[in-house]
Amino acid sequence: MSHLTELQDEYEFLDGDDRYRLLIDLGRTLAPMPEPLKTDATLVRGCSASVWVYPTVRDDGALHFMADSNAAITKGIIALVLLTVQDQAPADILATDIEGALAPFDLRNQLSSNRTQGIPNMIALIRATAGRYVSAG
Repeated sequence: MSHLTELQDEYEFLDGDDRYRLLIDLGRTLAPMPEPLKTDATLVRGCSASVWVYPTVRDDGALHFMADSNAAITKGIIALVLLTVQDQAPADILATDIEGALAPFDLRNQLSSNRTQGIPNMIALIRATAGRYVSAG
């Protein structure tokens, strides 16, 4: 979570264009998602850009999400969302206030609505995935 806090501190000092650049740079930090995983089943609904999210389970039971988008800024938003939950236990993910963690970034006011409309769907998908692993465990 400290990485998210550092990022937030940096973000607050930037103006609009630099905030875009920060998000785009953040998107570049996502590990490449193998093309075969970019299927209809991993596509997040309701996003203006194509967004794919694929969960994997680590040996310790933590969830690791692979994700990608065909839009650089959207990819940055995905990376920001994943910073709140990446490599955590499913129960911890369910207990995380993802929206609260993202609130300081004020994405709704920073970005056009069609860029942010998919965020709730992405968060819902992450929660649903964590919920499946909690109930399976």
